Amino acid sequence: MKILVAEDDHLHRAFLVAVLRKALPKADKIVEVADGAQAIEAIERDDFSAAVLDLQMPHVSGVESAKRIWKATPDARILFWSNYSDEAYVRGVSRIVPDGAAYGYLLKSVSEERLELAMRAVFLQDQCVIDREVRGIQQRTQNLREGLTDSEIEVLTDIALGLTDKAIAARRHISTRGVQSRLKHLYEKLGVDQKENSPQFGPLFNSRTRAVAVAMERGLLNVEGMLACQIELNDWMRSDLERP
Repeated sequence: MKILVAEDDHLHRAFLVAVLRKALPKADKIVEVADGAQAIEAIERDDFSAAVLDLQMPHVSGVESAKRIWKATPDARILFWSNYSDEAYVRGVSRIVPDGAAYGYLLKSVSEERLELAMRAVFLQDQCVIDREVRGIQQRTQNLREGLTDSEIEVLTDIALGLTDKAIAARRHISTRGVQSRLKHLYEKLGVDQKENSPQFGPLFNSRTRAVAVAMERGLLNVEGMLACQIELNDWMRSDLERP
């Protein structure tokens, strides 16, 4: 078994490798890299059947690294290791996991014993091991009353990128009325009050920017995810808007 360890903090990386050697003493090869770009280089040079990935790394995220690993090796087992359980990260991981894949998502606050057990479960027994806090967020996103649907997340990222209703409609292949319907549901779930007024100067908030602010506060959006969304938007603009 060849295992990739991608973690930009050298102390955390050394800790992961030490626990891996203890949990999987028969591992053929453990390759250490210090950021996401090095992870991509390693993936292009070699095939890995397993990986431990920090979610937030310089240059290339753990999610993007995982996408590349699963594209090359669909049955690879991946353990995500992170300080963050924000919904944006949880959704980012959930979106890319292949059907039936064995994976884990642990927070860095877990004990060494728990980490060792998770490594054996994911890499040797093909089990999924999800931190309790992360599992709770996954369940909340599946709750139609509390969680945002994928289409509502799409329109949220689109308004965060600054797109108009007409541009969103073109990008998502829906009507402008459909965009406005999604926005209405989004505002309701985020608690954005469109009628909150001041006697002195009228409406207190711009609904779009208020929704983005609330989403950032709740961890539904983050800078790393928005950078990836901007890349996707650039691709759409090149392919759709520049078409003769």
